[in-house]
Amino acid sequence: MHNIPFSPPRVDDRTVEAVTEVLRSGWITTGPKTAQFETELAEYIGVDKVLALNSWTNACELVLRWFGVGEGDEVILPAYTYAATANIVMHVGATPVLVDSLPDHCHIDPHAIAEAVTERTKVIMPVDIGGMPVDYDGIWSVINEKKSLFRPNSTEQEKLGRILFLSDAAHSFGATYKGKQIGQQADISGYSFHAVKNLTTAEGGALAFNLQNKEDNEELYRRLRISALHGQTKDALSKTDGNWRYDIIEAGFKCNMTDIQAAMGLVELGRYDETLACRKSICERYDEAFEDGPFIIPPQQDADCETSYHLYQLRLRNGSERDRDALIEALREQGISSNVHFQPLPLLSFYKEQGYHMSDYPNAWKAYENEISLPVWYGMTREMVARVSRAVQELWKG
Repeated sequence: MHNIPFSPPRVDDRTVEAVTEVLRSGWITTGPKTAQFETELAEYIGVDKVLALNSWTNACELVLRWFGVGEGDEVILPAYTYAATANIVMHVGATPVLVDSLPDHCHIDPHAIAEAVTERTKVIMPVDIGGMPVDYDGIWSVINEKKSLFRPNSTEQEKLGRILFLSDAAHSFGATYKGKQIGQQADISGYSFHAVKNLTTAEGGALAFNLQNKEDNEELYRRLRISALHGQTKDALSKTDGNWRYDIIEAGFKCNMTDIQAAMGLVELGRYDETLACRKSICERYDEAFEDGPFIIPPQQDADCETSYHLYQLRLRNGSERDRDALIEALREQGISSNVHFQPLPLLSFYKEQGYHMSDYPNAWKAYENEISLPVWYGMTREMVARVSRAVQELWKG
């Protein structure tokens, strides 16, 4: 009996051919394929501009730095998230303000956000965990209600005049909120194209710009594109044909996407509707299998939202952390891979040392302690889904 992996990337002959074409072209760094990928991403999402970069992490850190976030500032984010969300706040010297989840849910609670806002709050960064969109309207209400508290300390903050809404959409590329693609709700949305994501470029990420004025989106794209390449005013492609002279206008970073990565992304974007349909079908089969058992089925859609079907986050009704861990081990012994998304930040050594305590986030703990993420990937057969479902049902009686 073959093992069932958790989330292998979709790599086939089309992927290999696309990458091979780039390798043989002689142009493998940021170039025409990256530009094409950015254009097609913007069209898919429905925004003016998208900047493709080497990771969600570097992409969203660039945003914090552009907005002037630094020492003495606060960024509100969920306690229930992967460390990258908070790490970038630490990188710029600001303070992550962790907020609890909604009751019986892993998503950040807008009411708790409102209570956490102070005069030092510069950014709110919620997370679409598993691909299911957060309450974007609820968060906008908080931003508008707390506008009088905002105290700008940079040119960009003065221009915006309120808290920046930066969405951690690492999981939710292709999800929808009130009929619109994720990326059309927040000021800026950051995506991940890591190896395990629905759309992969091996490593990679992107920013979708959705500021009120189109000119601002164009300018921010240009500005961060320069920041992502050492503050250099021209990339390698624009310096060809003797047009070599450039300038350095800031001490920037190095996080551009390559054409090799973009070639993979273009293949995946071209068939992304097929990918989403497959993942949705897998999740629906899981729903059918677990609906009458001692399980809490993850929300996939409601009146406002539909997920990207990135994760299937099953919860064991009345189960403990120990129960969940034992189930993961028992599945492993049967050749079935599973995972946990995520350990809340206060459980991690670094954030414990910063003074965060898990007891302050009871809803996040409740959502985490019995969560198990089951395999979901393009090409997973009905037989595989049935095998995983049977194994979970046999091993967990509640």
